[in-house]
Amino acid sequence: MTGTIGAPTGTTGATTGTSATSGPSGTVDVSGATPGPSAGSVTAGAAGSPSSPLHLAVALDGAGWHPAAWRETEARPGELLDAPYWAGLVAEAERGLLDFVTFEDALGLQSAAFHLPDDRTDQVRGSIDAVLLAAHLAPLTTRIGLVPTTNVTHTEPFHLAIGIATLDHVSRGRAGWRPQVSSRAADAAHFGRRTTPLLTEEDVTEPELISRRLHTLFTEGAEVVETARRLWDSWEDDAEIRDAATGRFLDRDKVHPVDFEGSTFSVKGPSITPRTPQGQPLVVSLAHATTPYEFAALGSDVVAVTPHDRAGAAAILARISEAVERTGRDVEDRPLRVFADLVVLLDGEPGAAARRTSRLDAAAGGRLASDARIFAGTPAELADLLLDWRSTGLDGFRLRPAALPHDLEAITRGLVPELQRRGAFRTEYTSTTLRGHLGLTRPTSRYAKAG
Repeated sequence: MTGTIGAPTGTTGATTGTSATSGPSGTVDVSGATPGPSAGSVTAGAAGSPSSPLHLAVALDGAGWHPAAWRETEARPGELLDAPYWAGLVAEAERGLLDFVTFEDALGLQSAAFHLPDDRTDQVRGSIDAVLLAAHLAPLTTRIGLVPTTNVTHTEPFHLAIGIATLDHVSRGRAGWRPQVSSRAADAAHFGRRTTPLLTEEDVTEPELISRRLHTLFTEGAEVVETARRLWDSWEDDAEIRDAATGRFLDRDKVHPVDFEGSTFSVKGPSITPRTPQGQPLVVSLAHATTPYEFAALGSDVVAVTPHDRAGAAAILARISEAVERTGRDVEDRPLRVFADLVVLLDGEPGAAARRTSRLDAAAGGRLASDARIFAGTPAELADLLLDWRSTGLDGFRLRPAALPHDLEAITRGLVPELQRRGAFRTEYTSTTLRGHLGLTRPTSRYAKAG
């Protein structure tokens, strides 16, 4: 199996050069699951058509995706580890009717280099656990999807599966999961159980080189995700009887071992957590190259990609369609939603975002660079871009606010109303689950199908 190259925490960086491959977090996103029969299109149903409502998500990370964002007057660097700070951000995203928010995570401190730790003291360092944060936010929100990032290289698959299943229960069906391979060899030293490949400066110049060097970790990561999916299915929906009169709480015949044998681990199962409101929480991956496109085709429900223009979006969609065909996924049965990532700096006055970008770059000591397209402009200009790119077949966009809370509020209070005026975005939530927001049905347990 193959994997998904990603660039989570701090993937944008101020630098004197440019990088099209990744960012400083040194992480790789992966997703995998059992493939289905062949189909020819990336997505099925109304979600991919230009006449359908656009989907929007935001990626929340510290003080924002610009490394100097913490120095802005609106920033709250002293609150980055405080629950109310995050609660306020997610409440703002929910007021904007966004589909979901993602939370970054990593096993090492943020770094300006993708593959190595650094000793910088002028950028945000330190974070909190993404799954625990999402679980805290679940009862404080009602509709928005919550998608934490977790590492799958050094974390037990069983623990990952029940953590995300628990999040789906406490959020009543709004959980997602963004699995991530640890591409930094230094991360392994935190655990002392294994070593991982040490990437070179040449490796990190190009996503295809990274994926080849880390192919073994991608394979293992895909197995972790497949294990989680089996564990989520291991309880049938009606396994719990809860009949006090007869003394029967559980139908044991409807709780199944998963008996997964991977390349480096095995899991007997079943899960300790009954089947969740969504059946299968949403799996989200981030992709930049052939290997991650195949990973997404095998097992993701949503794949975030990083085109830099309209032609690039069309080309990536074609490559994902090819990956879908190679892996034999039936997108009629299991649609694959495709989101494009953009780093955004938004201001209502024309030219203001560009001036703010220059100020932030000067504070950071170098020009902002990212794996994703960097957009600085007005909400109306961004709406023009999103609708233009959407015509290639994209289902939606995951926006990375460069500075928080400024650019998040510009999305919810500027971009969203602009898209609503154009009839391109919802005016209210019509579903209570994350799968429902994206037009994805609740799957039946694979063990129930087997009879």
